Amino acid sequence: MLRLLDHLEEWLITLLIGAATLLIFTAVLHRYTMDLSNAWGWDAVYDWLFLINLSWAQELCIYMFVWMAKFGAAYGVRTGIHVGVDVLINNLREGLRSKFVLFGLLAGALFTGLVGSFGVNFVWHLSHTDATSPDLELPVWIVYLAIPLGSYLMCFRFLEVAWSFFRTGELPRHEHAYVEGLEEEVEQAQAAGRQEPVYLGEAITLAEEREHIHGGHLERHPPGDTHKQDESGVRKGGEDRS
Repeated sequence: MLRLLDHLEEWLITLLIGAATLLIFTAVLHRYTMDLSNAWGWDAVYDWLFLINLSWAQELCIYMFVWMAKFGAAYGVRTGIHVGVDVLINNLREGLRSKFVLFGLLAGALFTGLVGSFGVNFVWHLSHTDATSPDLELPVWIVYLAIPLGSYLMCFRFLEVAWSFFRTGELPRHEHAYVEGLEEEVEQAQAAGRQEPVYLGEAITLAEEREHIHGGHLERHPPGDTHKQDESGVRKGGEDRS
């Protein structure tokens, strides 16, 4: 069930940002083509483009970005990509650090839960009015429905991360060098007895740690030797498995 929710969250974010980008591109192209047609005297093209009304595109893009931001914030909590200042907390002893981390996660859950509850009340009152958006003429309560839905999902993600941290002591951490599907390649390579592909980020980190440990006095290979390995176990100049 949680995996299905994760996929729905990712698909919704991807769909919204992709559709908004395509719509903005189409609207800009339409506007500039009309201007060029008018300047160059292409009356037939101008008349045809004039019949295509895209005045609603900007409003729809704004709404899509708002929804994307609300659900993207929940995705950020789940994957650990939100920016945080944790220098002081990381220097505390383990027991005290865990309490501060749990307090922060639960405080985030409380805040987003309150925002979601206030959002429900706000949307409920809007649904009993005739207010509509200016261009699309959508009921305004549909637009503002992103507030309670996104906030409650973010609250759930805070609670999910807090429970996971309470049980395992681990927080979600985003790996910038992560390549989706590489785990399957690693498993297949292990089963076949082949050399495993490695993450580029892991290889760089391991090489830096080795160099730090040995004081920068790693074995230096001749420039033409492309098949030797450095002490981090990553091939140089040959096959790039990252």
